[in-house]
Amino acid sequence: MYDVIIIGSGPAGLSAAIYGNRAKLDVLVIEKAPFSGGQIVNTYEVDNYPGLHGIGGFDLADKFRSHADAMGMKSVTQNVVSVDFSGDVKKVATTEQIYEGRTVLIATGASHRKLNAAGEDEFSGKGVSYCATCDGAFFREKDVAVVGGGDVALEDALFLARGCGKVYLVHRRDEFRGAKILQEAVEKTANIEICRDTVVEEIKGEEQVSELLIFNKKTEEHRTIAVGGIFIAVGLHPNTELFKGKVGMDEGGYIIAGEDCITDCAGVFAAGDVRTKRLRQVITAAADGANAITSIERML
Repeated sequence: MYDVIIIGSGPAGLSAAIYGNRAKLDVLVIEKAPFSGGQIVNTYEVDNYPGLHGIGGFDLADKFRSHADAMGMKSVTQNVVSVDFSGDVKKVATTEQIYEGRTVLIATGASHRKLNAAGEDEFSGKGVSYCATCDGAFFREKDVAVVGGGDVALEDALFLARGCGKVYLVHRRDEFRGAKILQEAVEKTANIEICRDTVVEEIKGEEQVSELLIFNKKTEEHRTIAVGGIFIAVGLHPNTELFKGKVGMDEGGYIIAGEDCITDCAGVFAAGDVRTKRLRQVITAAADGANAITSIERML
């Protein structure tokens, strides 16, 4: 019987593990991936985490994990398949066994949203990617496209522009949603061509991606561009499918919880990108982990 079972070991889960062990709680972290860190593992550079300007995402994740390990974190690498939050004792079942806890903290993060364009599924892993830092090296000196208008899309375009031939930045609106400093950097980069008010119609190729069909909604122009790779960065969806019907969620599938991370199910808490919030960043996820443990301590 654990005091806290934490599902997920991204910034929120690891922060909670650190605070939980400092509070002398018996904490177990369950992570399905062979490494910790969540989305930041796939981030080339993190330039907005205080005190660690310009650190690589994998390095930041490693620092978080090392800190948690140094605090005595107990963890298992297993995939959670079901949960039972109905009683005072919460049950979390993995593919290997059932764990019991007085409380559960859901910190499962979010995943990349699909574009749902023709050819996307067919060429996934064959030129279609959702992680520029993971796969960008395969497209060195080739022309590529990035689809999206937020921070991630702008960061991906800048990253790819360092090694690729030309980068087409395709965005369905006339204005980007990403940070102004990133917009300015994109506009100053010579080998990035910005395609505003433009949507993807189809991704084409033989065995690998070779063409992208796009449509400008203002000019009503159809255009085919030759690219070797397409990087899709159109947002995230929360990894909360496992918890539907177990805790309250909004229309987007995010678990309803405030800064105290308390859900509508007694003894169950949510932290990081899975919960309803305005800003989803590494720093806010880490803060959630601390807030969640504070709420759990009060409850226990």
